[in-house]
Amino acid sequence: MHISDGVLPTSISAASFALTGIGVALSLRKIRQEDLPKIAVVTSSFFVAALIHLPLGPTSVHLLLPGIVGALLGPAAFLSIVVGLFLQSILFQYGGLTALGANALMMGVPSYLCGALFQSIRRDTYKTNSIAGAITGALGIVLSAIILAGLLFCSGEDFFGVAKIALAAHIPVIFIEAVISAFIVSFIFRVKPEMLHHLGTPHHNDGSHA
Repeated sequence: MHISDGVLPTSISAASFALTGIGVALSLRKIRQEDLPKIAVVTSSFFVAALIHLPLGPTSVHLLLPGIVGALLGPAAFLSIVVGLFLQSILFQYGGLTALGANALMMGVPSYLCGALFQSIRRDTYKTNSIAGAITGALGIVLSAIILAGLLFCSGEDFFGVAKIALAAHIPVIFIEAVISAFIVSFIFRVKPEMLHHLGTPHHNDGSHA
């Protein structure tokens, strides 16, 4: 789910970069030095997840993980997404530098929203954390696919068909990421529940409850 160079009009690319810059600035305000190892691990996982592509017609599908990135990093998720996308672009030519802003919005905005939702619905039980992980994992893909379709639609009628295919192609990914995110969150809740707290937010009284 990467937009390549030359797909979007210059005006949309420029506006996307401006909005991405605002998102990065807001993320930087929430980061502390002691949070950098956690951000680095999550960013690395996001970077690796997109390396395996399955072609499907004029598009391709792969794991995105915006939901789980948001669940683990909260407001810092946007910066994590931008760094991961930048590295994917320059190292493996996934997406493109001129489309970096659009790709960042496509995955960073859902990640930010999913992070806020995760904290609002999770409680101090294993079950609620697992459910929250599944919901945010699925929602991250849904929102990313919708933004992708919107960006492609704005690019002209030629991309309208691709936008519809991209939405349909990511339906299986929604369920896959829901399962993966639920597993990751439940595992972290068991072994290191403090990792599920966002930067600068108060901790719940977590424990391994049913």
